[in-house]
Amino acid sequence: MSELWVVVLAASLGCYLLKLAGLSVPASWVEHPTVRRVVEFVPAALLAALVAVQAVAAGDGLVLDGRLVGLAVAALALALRAPFVVVLLLAGAAGAGVHLLS
Repeated sequence: MSELWVVVLAASLGCYLLKLAGLSVPASWVEHPTVRRVVEFVPAALLAALVAVQAVAAGDGLVLDGRLVGLAVAALALALRAPFVVVLLLAGAAGAGVHLLS
């Protein structure tokens, strides 16, 4: 068996055990107000971290390019309550514009 399959099977087992552990938690713990509040913010925090890393990271270093400009334009458009499709179009156009100019 190759090393890749060992890694795949170990990761699968780990995911299964993690899911099983989540299902084994008593309902009273999950419904505690502090736990609910934290759980509600975890997906937003993870998404924000992924977006930040993708916007300024390239390989091992930091890069300031069109992605960061597109992110700034998207944040401004969202703050102005623009529809999501408009936000995507503006961010893409801004990023592409900076890419073409540089």
